[in-house]
Amino acid sequence: MFSRYVGIDYSGAETPTANLKGLRVYVTTGAADPIEVPPPPSPIPNPTPRKYWSRKGIAHWLVDLLSDEVSTLVGIDHGFSFPLRYFEVHGLPPDWPTFLDDFHAHWPTDGDHVYVDFVRHGAVGNGADRTGNTRWRRLTEERAGGAKSVFHFDVQGTVAKSTHSGIPWLRFIRHQLGRRIHFWPFDGWEIPSGRSAIVEAYPALWSRGFPRQDRTPDQHDAFSIAAWMSRADRDGTLPGFFHPNLSPPQRTVAEVEGWILGVA
Repeated sequence: MFSRYVGIDYSGAETPTANLKGLRVYVTTGAADPIEVPPPPSPIPNPTPRKYWSRKGIAHWLVDLLSDEVSTLVGIDHGFSFPLRYFEVHGLPPDWPTFLDDFHAHWPTDGDHVYVDFVRHGAVGNGADRTGNTRWRRLTEERAGGAKSVFHFDVQGTVAKSTHSGIPWLRFIRHQLGRRIHFWPFDGWEIPSGRSAIVEAYPALWSRGFPRQDRTPDQHDAFSIAAWMSRADRDGTLPGFFHPNLSPPQRTVAEVEGWILGVA
């Protein structure tokens, strides 16, 4: 289905322009093991190598990468949407593009100097008007088992900060690339032939299936995302994962809440 596979381990720490060791990018174009992609050097007039990515840097890099003609599958380790209960409580239509705009208006976490905690504590934006309950979980999180709520901050293994910092960048990528990119499953469960796609990944599903070698946990998570997607495409199992076992009502919910690739 694809010619290139990108695995991204995400981090919601600090600001969008901060270079973070928790942000890792791995790429493969075939059967070879994924390799880590370093961030581009700092801009002229004094270009210097950078050791770590920033969230802003990854978003702009993805826009450039996905603008070419190579069909690419990108897996990113954070939530892409919220539980249906969130939409109901806040009176939002069950529509993902509308959610992206509404969330960004209240949680502008793509601002250069904005920490997620700035919005949480009322210094920036209006996060208090768009909060959720840690007991609310998406259908895909319930099906995955160990996945935590996207509203569960300040605990080990949480994805709340990365989700709240990453969603505005999904909106940015969508605005930049338009129909050249397919956000699964929001744009449909079936990905058009030749189209690049961005999916939500949960590396805990796959990371134990690959030897850790000398990679850090963050590196191994990004490696595992890219490696699993590539292997599943080559062995013919990937198309099945784009059509998880859901009843028609469950599919309708998942088209709003999103789905983790690899959860059956």
